[in-house]
Amino acid sequence: MGVFETILIVLEALCSVALIVVVLLQSGKEAGLSGVLSGSSDSYLSKNKKGSVDQILASSTKWIAVVWVVLTLILSLL
Repeated sequence: MGVFETILIVLEALCSVALIVVVLLQSGKEAGLSGVLSGSSDSYLSKNKKGSVDQILASSTKWIAVVWVVLTLILSLL
């Protein structure tokens, strides 16, 4: 096993842990009939702030997942 492959495996492991942590940090979404009946105190403007923590976590989840998939594809080709 070469040094390059070892580095890629370590990066993939770090991406895996980061992806798990980011997903667990996200808040749950109210969905379905229970969300309609209980109501929500969030307004449209408060849900769509660009700098909100949920938006940052959602964006980072997408980017970490893309990096993880690319690393997995590269490792499968080696």
